[in-house]
Amino acid sequence: MMPRLSAFVLAPLLLGACTTIPGESPARTAGPDTLATGMVSAADPRAAAAGAQILRQGGSATDAAIAVMLALTVVEPQSSGIGGGGFYVHAAPDGTVETIDGRETAPAEAGPGWFLGPDGAPMPFMDAVIGGRSVGVPGNIALAALAHRDHGVLPWADLFAPAIALAREGWSLSQRGAEFAANARNRSAHEAAGRALFFDADGTVRPVGTRLTNPALADTLQAIAAGGPRAFYRDRAEALAQHVAAATPGEAAMRAADLQDYAAAEREPLCGTYRRYRICGMGPPSSGATTVLAILGQLERFDMAALGPQSATAWHLFAESQRLAYADRELYLADSDFVSVPAAALVDPDYLATRSQLLSVDNRMASVAAGRPGVPQACAGCAADGDEPPENGTSHFAVVDAGGNAVSYTSTIEGPFGSGLMFGGFYLNNELTDFSFSPQRDGVPVANRVEGGKRPRSSMAPTMVFAPDGRLVLAIGAAGGATIPVQVSKALIGYIDWGLSAQDAIALPLLFSPGDGVTLEQGSTLVTLRPALEALGHPVAVRDLPLKANAVEWRDGRWIGAFDPRSEGAAVAP
Repeated sequence: MMPRLSAFVLAPLLLGACTTIPGESPARTAGPDTLATGMVSAADPRAAAAGAQILRQGGSATDAAIAVMLALTVVEPQSSGIGGGGFYVHAAPDGTVETIDGRETAPAEAGPGWFLGPDGAPMPFMDAVIGGRSVGVPGNIALAALAHRDHGVLPWADLFAPAIALAREGWSLSQRGAEFAANARNRSAHEAAGRALFFDADGTVRPVGTRLTNPALADTLQAIAAGGPRAFYRDRAEALAQHVAAATPGEAAMRAADLQDYAAAEREPLCGTYRRYRICGMGPPSSGATTVLAILGQLERFDMAALGPQSATAWHLFAESQRLAYADRELYLADSDFVSVPAAALVDPDYLATRSQLLSVDNRMASVAAGRPGVPQACAGCAADGDEPPENGTSHFAVVDAGGNAVSYTSTIEGPFGSGLMFGGFYLNNELTDFSFSPQRDGVPVANRVEGGKRPRSSMAPTMVFAPDGRLVLAIGAAGGATIPVQVSKALIGYIDWGLSAQDAIALPLLFSPGDGVTLEQGSTLVTLRPALEALGHPVAVRDLPLKANAVEWRDGRWIGAFDPRSEGAAVAP
C-alpha cells in the first residue's frame, strides 16, 4: 500500500522537476508586530538562540523552528536532528491548524520478519538497534522543506547559518551531552566518527566544557543549504544507503530509492476539547493527540480543580485514565496509510464519557482492556497488541513569531545516538524499533507491525491549545518516549485545572501509569503520596523518568517561554 502523500512530493523535486530550492521564491513579509516580538523555547540554549536569531532577521515561526531543528543536530545529537524525523504543528492567528508528518519510513524491502531471529523469535533489543536494521529513512529535511514552502519567509539557506556556524566554529560540551555520551557509549562510540567527536584518545568522554567542532556536519549542512532537499535525498542517497547496508551485512537494507522516494505528508490535525479549551495535535502515525485527548476527556467529569495538585485522588484518577488511554493506544494506533485507525472515534466525547464511567475515586480498576471506539463487532479481531520496545530520546521546541504564528515541533532519532551509525557528521535514527517486533499475536496481525514504506507508531505529541475565546494560549510538547503524552496531559491539567503558568505546569512532578503499575518520579513530592496510592490498590514504583518538555505561553499580554527544569532547556526572546 502506498502512503497518502502531500502535494509537495519530494521525488519530483529531487529529480529536477523544480528548478529552485526552498526559499528562492519571492520572499513573503512577516506579519505586523502586534503580539510582541515572539519567543523560542528549546531543549538547549544554543538551539533556542539560533531560533531567536532567525526571528530577529524577520523570519517566521516556521523559519525559526527549522533553524532550531538544525542547531539541535549539532548541539544535542543524542536526541534529534537531520538523521531522524519529526512532527510539525502550525497554528495561525485565525486559529487554523496544519500538521506535517515527517516520520521516518521503513525501507521498501522491510517486512513482518524484519526483527525476528532465525528461530522466529523477536531479536534482542540492542541487537536490533545498533547497526542498519533499525534505521528508517530520515524525514526532517523533507518536513522542513514542506513547512518552509508553506510558511517560510526568509531564504532557505539563511536558516542553516546558525547551525553551520556552531558545527564549524564549535560549541561547548554540556553536562547532559557528556553524560549521554558516557551512558550510551555502545551507540555514541559505535563508529570512529562518534568516538572522535566525544572521546579522548584513551577512550574517556571529553571533559564538560570542551569545545567540539564537527566539520563533516558543517559541510553536510552547507550542501543542503545550497542545494535544497535534493542534496540530502538524491545527491547523498547512494552513499547514505550504502553506509546503512554495510552495517547489516547479508541482509536486506535501505536502498537509494528509499531516500529518493521519501515524501513528507500533510495530515489533518486531530482536535478535541477539554473544559472548553480547544486542543489540537498530530494524528496517526502519532499516538500523541489521541492519548492526550483521551486522558483529558476521561477526566472531564471529575472536579480536578477542586481536588488540586496535592490530592492523592487527583493523581489516582490521572493514573487510571492513563491506563484506559494506553490500552486503546496499544491496540489501535499505527500508520493510517496501512491500517484502519479509528482516530476520531478514539477521541469522540461520547466514547470518552463511556470510558470515564470505568473510573472510580475509591479504588483501582482490577483490569483494563481496550474499548470499541466505533469498531463494528465484525472487526473484533482486526488488530492485536504488539511488543514495541520502550522509546527514549527526542527533543521538542516551540516558537511564536511577531505575527502570532506558532509552531510546535517534536524531532527525534529515537534512542540516545540512534542506531550508533554516523553519516555526514550526524547520527542516523533507530526509529524502526518503534515497530512491534512481533508481526502477529495469536494469529492476529499487529497494527504496528513492520511493512515496507510504513511509518512506525510514535508517542510524540506536539500540541496547540486555544482558550475558550479562540485565542492561541499555548504551544507545548515533550520528549521522553512513551511518557510524552502523559507529560503533556499533566501540564495541561496544571495549566487549565490548577491555574498554573506553563513553566510551573511543566515543572509539576510526573506519575506514569500506562499499564498495571504506577511509577512516581523519584525525588518528587509525589513520593509522599505512595501510601495513599497503594491503599487505593496501585502497585507503586519510584524511579527516574526521562522528562523534558518545552512550551511558549500567551500570558499577561505577551509570549512567555517555558522549559523543563530537569533539562538544559532555555527560552530566548528575539
